[in-house]
Amino acid sequence: MRIAILGCGNMGMAFAKSFLHYNLVGRPDLLLLGRHLDHCQRLTATHPGLPVAELSPAVGDYDMVFVAVKPQDFSKVAAGLRAVLRPEQVVVSIMAGIPIARLQRELEHRQVLRAMPNTPALLGMGITGFSASPEVERSRLHQVENLLNATGRSIFLEDESLLDAVTAVSGSGPAYFYYIVQAMMRAGQELGFSESVAGLLVKQTMLGAYHLLNTSDKSPDELIAAVASKGGTTEAALREFRAGGLAETLTAGIKAAQHRATELAGE
Repeated sequence: MRIAILGCGNMGMAFAKSFLHYNLVGRPDLLLLGRHLDHCQRLTATHPGLPVAELSPAVGDYDMVFVAVKPQDFSKVAAGLRAVLRPEQVVVSIMAGIPIARLQRELEHRQVLRAMPNTPALLGMGITGFSASPEVERSRLHQVENLLNATGRSIFLEDESLLDAVTAVSGSGPAYFYYIVQAMMRAGQELGFSESVAGLLVKQTMLGAYHLLNTSDKSPDELIAAVASKGGTTEAALREFRAGGLAETLTAGIKAAQHRATELAGE
């Protein structure tokens, strides 16, 4: 398989490095696309040993083209990409908020997939939701799924509109997690710990809790009950969370993210 990647920032290179790490593509068969000569020179300097080129008819020699530019830059590069694509190629977009219909329209290309990864993909621990246009064959879907799984795990959604919910739940999800971690660390400091000790306590607690949740056959409610003895410290904290509507606030925030994702898709 030969893959070209347009948009070689953090996320684009996370995918490139994962493809290479798992030998899903050979180094000579992975092309980094620069938008202009200066960009190509920077890519050559920062990623020695990988082929680098500007958009040209040579892109037509690749099986798949991953588009990882910033969404606001897509229209600027669409014309150049449109001019070099061949009908049998598959385009995989990992740009947030741009629907398949727009990708097909601006690229004048039918075989398009849209994927929504999250930042843990940088460590190979991401989760990516993806959808495809009807023109993409099942064998191609499996190929793309294998590629996406190189950065963690993936889930195929027949209903593309659910990708806005993926954006809200898992795409933006790491920020919610960091927000809660930050609040717990600040609370630890207010209770007398230094910043480093509070950070160690909270990070290790989150790490252990994740592994317990991931390996246990118990539900979150059951795991909470196992920690929260009646009349104890955990119950006192949970009572405050419930009184403040923490769960409802988190749900409202996630729904607001989904609403904004839908708005962005229409802009």
